[in-house]
Amino acid sequence: MQANHANIAITLPYAKKKDGAHLAVAVQIENEYQEITFSALDRRCDEIAHGLVATGLVKGQRCVLMVTPSVDFFAITFALFKIGVIPVLIDPGMGVKHLKTCIATSEATAFIGVPKAHVARILFGWGKGCFKQLITVGPKLWGGTTLSKIVKKREQVFPVYAPTQNDIAAILFTSGSTGTPKGVVYNHMMFNAQIASLKDVYGIAPGERDLATFPLFALFGPALGMTAVIPDMNASKPGAADPNKLIAAIQKYQCTNMFGSPALLDVLSQHYLQQKRKNIEIVLPTLKRVISAGAPANLPSLKQFVPMLNPGVEVLTSYGATESLPVSFIGTNELLVDTQSATDQGAGVCVGRPLDSVDVQIISVVDEAIDLWDDNMALPNNKIGEICVQGIVASSSYYGNETATKLAKIKTSDGCFYHRMGDVGYFDDRGRLWMCGRKTHRIECKTETLFTIPCERIFNTHKMIKRTAIVPVRRDKQVTAVLCVELKAPKDVAKKNAITEELLAIGRQHKITSSIDTILFHKAFPVDIRHNAKIFREKLAVWATDKVNGGGG
Repeated sequence: MQANHANIAITLPYAKKKDGAHLAVAVQIENEYQEITFSALDRRCDEIAHGLVATGLVKGQRCVLMVTPSVDFFAITFALFKIGVIPVLIDPGMGVKHLKTCIATSEATAFIGVPKAHVARILFGWGKGCFKQLITVGPKLWGGTTLSKIVKKREQVFPVYAPTQNDIAAILFTSGSTGTPKGVVYNHMMFNAQIASLKDVYGIAPGERDLATFPLFALFGPALGMTAVIPDMNASKPGAADPNKLIAAIQKYQCTNMFGSPALLDVLSQHYLQQKRKNIEIVLPTLKRVISAGAPANLPSLKQFVPMLNPGVEVLTSYGATESLPVSFIGTNELLVDTQSATDQGAGVCVGRPLDSVDVQIISVVDEAIDLWDDNMALPNNKIGEICVQGIVASSSYYGNETATKLAKIKTSDGCFYHRMGDVGYFDDRGRLWMCGRKTHRIECKTETLFTIPCERIFNTHKMIKRTAIVPVRRDKQVTAVLCVELKAPKDVAKKNAITEELLAIGRQHKITSSIDTILFHKAFPVDIRHNAKIFREKLAVWATDKVNGGGG
């Protein structure tokens, strides 16, 4: 893939020139939709950019952006790109302590947010004494000024800042679901490479309409010349989304593309089954593709979801991370037909073949930093190790965190680097990549090392199980793996003795799970706020340890 470090913001004027009257963004707020065309969005960006510069924002400055999904979320973000101001994007649901740390780490000197964000900023002392500009997106003043006061109607085009190859475009913080949140440094070259990959891999074309259920991914819509349709839902709780609102949005705007986490697709698949029992058939004929990412695919859920689509239309599950995306993808035709049996037998989850634009290698599992890449480090097929990625779509560093950068990057002799994904997996003999879980979640017992996804998928075949998680528990001075279970129907806990025996019998049929002899039932696993799919295993391990060692739990 050819490197392109042009400012990502130029995609709006390009889209405006091609078809300015085309709808760029539609956001549902309560029962009404805010709509804006590409021409109007580009003009709004210019007006906001002029206003931000007038308040003192300058190229290279970092600005925390906490604005709920709206037309102005898109307009402000692209206005910051046009100026060369670096937006700092943080999930508000990660918790007050993490938010304060992330803001401090970013060294931001400006804050743009809705009133609720400003109230939290004041109450919890976020960036106290550091912010030179405070801007409220809303009617009430919370220090500084309001967006409405600084934005004036004008026809003057704001000149798009031309970045150099190494200029930072944005800082995107990870959710913290697998540790402390880290600020991933994006440059414009990385953004452009991701957009090119999305076009090439998924065949997304200008003029399409996307049901975007994750705000950060939604920003790619206008950059691709695609309408971003944002339904009325809490983006931090996709598992609690109203399926009727999602379906209504798809139908109203005739969406051709949809992005959703496995938790969101599960909501829709369950709704489909409920309606089918009432002899009501739900179909979504306008969708050309569904893209799912954020966590390993839930195969039973995907199998239930596919009948809602036209014959031949697939759910494309994408593998990647904030630090590097997309890395690989696989469609449901192959995933459900060719790999599901192996997954159920403990092979892990197939995430497809790597993109042509990236080089993926598997190395031995070690926790320490690796200073220099050696081709001899690459493991052979069918050997589980850590997944490493090299390519323009991979971020080169974490902002203000040299320790994390050193642990996650391996320099090469030609001045490039491999990013260590922190996931473990392997290649099969057909060149497909299989995922086996997080490296930090492996359980090193006395005689074996257990990986989460292969073990858990074996137990997840039980018809009453929603999901399972193996966690380490120290007892009798040794580390053992304990299986935590979340049931589909909470009322089934009354049958937990019978379910326990059935699960133990399933485990004994497979070598990798035969040593698991303790099963605990948990009402609802703690999960990440970004996709509602990644389990907070550290919290679950504390709970399990307390239960096993006689605590109240």
